[in-house]
Amino acid sequence: MDYVGGGIRDDYVAGEGTHFKIPFIQKPIFFDTRIRPREISTKTGTKDLQTVNITLRVLHRPIVEKLPLIYKELGGDYDERILPSVGNEVMKAVIARYKAEEIIQRREQISKEIQKMVRDRALQKFHIDLVDVSITDLSFSKEFTRAVEMKQVAEQEAERQAFIVEKSRYEKDAAIILASGEAKAAEMISEAMQKSGSGLIELRKIEASKEIANTLANSKNITYLPKDTPYLITK
Repeated sequence: MDYVGGGIRDDYVAGEGTHFKIPFIQKPIFFDTRIRPREISTKTGTKDLQTVNITLRVLHRPIVEKLPLIYKELGGDYDERILPSVGNEVMKAVIARYKAEEIIQRREQISKEIQKMVRDRALQKFHIDLVDVSITDLSFSKEFTRAVEMKQVAEQEAERQAFIVEKSRYEKDAAIILASGEAKAAEMISEAMQKSGSGLIELRKIEASKEIANTLANSKNITYLPKDTPYLITK
């Protein structure tokens, strides 16, 4: 950037490289146009008066074409003068609109809201390009954090107890259904026996005899069944 005859040339910005100047008339003003980081921290209050510690990290650079205007309005230390002010103003305004619990639940949305507002304000009002904006810390007081943790533990315990109650109810229902099924089966067998007399019993004996015969046929031991006894003898 060029300083001529006591004033700043608005129409001239020189990049890196070799440049010539008129001695005693022209004087160069140097600006670092590289992307640089800066952290902005503040302590502010939520809608329900909880204290929040929040830190914003920005990567910034000036708009090269606007350097003469930036220098005239803000000076060479524009970033130190403007970025903390803009960052603090936006963070306090956004956080004040939400309750602490809402901030915990909607942290990502609130972060994006802060990022957009900081970026837009820095660019439109001060010609500073914020290449990246991120929230590196968002924390509450120790007392509030402890209260939130206790609430979460209580909610988890309540959910566990509800699960146990529900499981017990299902197990009770299953036992009732099983008992009902067994009673129904016994009733059906009783009815069948009444209708068929001793025929059903004889059928069950025949089925049992077949099963015993199959077992004996596949056994390597010599087994016989003495007459008039229900016991097997193996040699």
